[in-house]
Amino acid sequence: MANNAKIGLLRWEKGHVPVGLMQLEALKGNSTNAESYPFPVDMRHVEGACTETIINHPSQEVCDRFIEIGKEMQAEGIKALTGSCGFNAIFQKQVSEALDIPVFLSSLLQVPFALQIIAPSKKVAVMTAYGSSLTPEHFGYCGVNDMSRIIVLGLENCPEWNSIFEKEDEPVDMDLVEKEIMGTALDAVKEHPDIGAFVLECTDLPPFGPAIRDATGLPVFSFSTMAGYMALMLGELNLY
Repeated sequence: MANNAKIGLLRWEKGHVPVGLMQLEALKGNSTNAESYPFPVDMRHVEGACTETIINHPSQEVCDRFIEIGKEMQAEGIKALTGSCGFNAIFQKQVSEALDIPVFLSSLLQVPFALQIIAPSKKVAVMTAYGSSLTPEHFGYCGVNDMSRIIVLGLENCPEWNSIFEKEDEPVDMDLVEKEIMGTALDAVKEHPDIGAFVLECTDLPPFGPAIRDATGLPVFSFSTMAGYMALMLGELNLY
């Protein structure tokens, strides 16, 4: 177990990574950047876990690998398990049922909490890399069965953000990426003044969370806030 870590993180498989994603992963706050955590985290790659098997066509075989590696980590002393992509929500129920430790596979798990702390007339805006792929099923596995108070904000139509995946071997303009993310959030608030909170599904977005919070004046939940819950729960962080 890496550095006596209490938290384990399941990463997607090793392989070719778009240059733009490497730029995002280098930002402090990204789920796969070890510098994002003021405590040790044991990160392990899951063979076969990728966009195709998690987002496009969720694979039972990959889910079984999540469970297998999770059990190994549990046996080695890991006390809580998370993942490196919010779309892992599709496996949340199966993995949590198979393990004896807390499982936090997606920041979408915070949506029910966000809904409870804002007025019933308010809505939660969920920002994601692939809006068309984020389905009620993902939310259902995270405890949300009524989508009437959910607004999904996809980034796939943002040109510079989209170039990360369309031009995999070319770097992106990170300042422009940030402007697109911020523009998406601010446009959403203008179009939907009843937004009461943001939840960032994508684990590449936490570095931009503080700017969204400051610009909108609204609470922002992300992978980072979820990791904070885990750390506080396990005593890796203390408030007193």
